Amino acid sequence: MTKDEVGDAGDLSIWLKVNGHRYQDGTTRNLVFGVRQIVSYVSGFHALEVGDLIITGTPAGVGLGQKPPVFLRPGDVMRLGIDGLGVQEQRVLA
Repeated sequence: MTKDEVGDAGDLSIWLKVNGHRYQDGTTRNLVFGVRQIVSYVSGFHALEVGDLIITGTPAGVGLGQKPPVFLRPGDVMRLGIDGLGVQEQRVLA
């Protein structure tokens, strides 16, 4: 996806659901380093190509921080996405 297609990469919604329950909501606006700064830094030592992902961390709401803590189990389905970029879905196997 090109930067023209993304729009304002500094203000994209980031979310995660487990079995349909939304645990995490955030935005790229809350990253410690801005999207442009991250892409520039990574590009300094790795040639980015179509399909490459840059992993930045996670918004608040991780399972260990829940009361009581929530842990993934076999069969759980995680859906995560960044609005405007797409959605990934993974099923926990073991």
